[in-house]
Amino acid sequence: MSPPVAPPGWSRWLVPPAALSVHLSIGQAYAWSVFKPPLESALGLSGTQSALPFQLAIVMLGLSAAFGGTLVERNGPRWAMTVALVCFSSGFLISALGAATEQYWLIVLGYGFVGGIGLGIGYISPVSTLIKWFPDRPGMATGIAIMGFGGGALIASPWSAQMLKSFGSDSSGIALAFLVHGLSYAVFMTLGVLLVRVPRGEKPAASGPSALDGVQVSARNAVRTPQFWCLWIVLCMNVTAGIGILEKAAPMITDFFADTSTPVTASAAAGFVALLSAANMAGRIGWSSTSDLIGRKNIYRVYLGVGALMYALIAWLGDSSKPLFILSALVILSFYGGGFATIPAYLKDLFGTYQVGAIHGRLLTAWSTAGVLGPLIVNRIADHQEAAGRHGSSLYGLSFLIMIGLLAVGFVANEFVRPVHARHHIPAPREATDVARQQPESA
Repeated sequence: MSPPVAPPGWSRWLVPPAALSVHLSIGQAYAWSVFKPPLESALGLSGTQSALPFQLAIVMLGLSAAFGGTLVERNGPRWAMTVALVCFSSGFLISALGAATEQYWLIVLGYGFVGGIGLGIGYISPVSTLIKWFPDRPGMATGIAIMGFGGGALIASPWSAQMLKSFGSDSSGIALAFLVHGLSYAVFMTLGVLLVRVPRGEKPAASGPSALDGVQVSARNAVRTPQFWCLWIVLCMNVTAGIGILEKAAPMITDFFADTSTPVTASAAAGFVALLSAANMAGRIGWSSTSDLIGRKNIYRVYLGVGALMYALIAWLGDSSKPLFILSALVILSFYGGGFATIPAYLKDLFGTYQVGAIHGRLLTAWSTAGVLGPLIVNRIADHQEAAGRHGSSLYGLSFLIMIGLLAVGFVANEFVRPVHARHHIPAPREATDVARQQPESA
């Protein structure tokens, strides 16, 4: 499938809605927890077992983004969005069959493996195209799309809960809910497939810069640079710190204020989780747009430096003030979302637009690592502290100190980021294609 080229007069502002249709759909992954209790009850699963489809989906997201990034660059956004649509929707349909027949391995295979491939390809599908359409505002452009991934759960969570309430939370009700998800997301993602276009020329905005200005580095060369691995550490540390709160948000705020005169109810804890999701989504567009004004390195100094300060406030003063705890957590989650949305523009600044989608895909292995590391640190330490007879905020003190240390490591890695050495540069994309075509003849 050849990349569809925009006709004369095509508005570049039609591309962000195309990207949003995909990201809002695959953002359902953050609402998986809605299906956990019904699955545990209907199929007799443990909490660890019911989390397996989500965990596998996140692992497959990172792996498919890493290995499929070059294909996305080669075949274009329409091909990538089509693959994402087929895999993500098929994952739900396979899961529906698994729920209907009470074969849990089919749900793991469908949602986790097949759907996870759709997550990864869908996540990176619009990034390179958006950056080429908006060379003047790459942070804002990628922020709009990646905001959809953070906000997808705000739609999917109540929608899924309502379906389970209407269809029932037994295996047949879960199967029907999976089926409706698969078909509905297929229709919605089709809008993106039909709408997406690549720019006709190098200057999609007449008054803006060329998309081919500056340094150009191939994905193969990028992973050989210290800049790539510094950014890998930066993203991994920032995501680990954010997901450490996000994954355990409801029990965490309940534990923090359990021994005070104003304990947190279950409904209030659920409201806190919703607030965190909103901060995650708002940070993706707000902070990434800010990076266009103050620069990518400076915005990551904010994410990592101020993030460490927020963790310190929670660790030492959080249980004495509920507003302070909530505000600090909201800031951390806004940085978590902002970090995701800003990293494609940071990559564009360092490596150019030539294969930025493929480079971004390889960098997302940092997300897979952080997705395991963050929850492991917080849960393992909390379990150990509880076994030792501690309770309340003391369950989390040590893990918060570790998060501060990890953010400091990320801060230092960000300071080491420098312009890419000229030996890694290649000519502009058109020239690079010519060079690549001539290499076999001269070999």
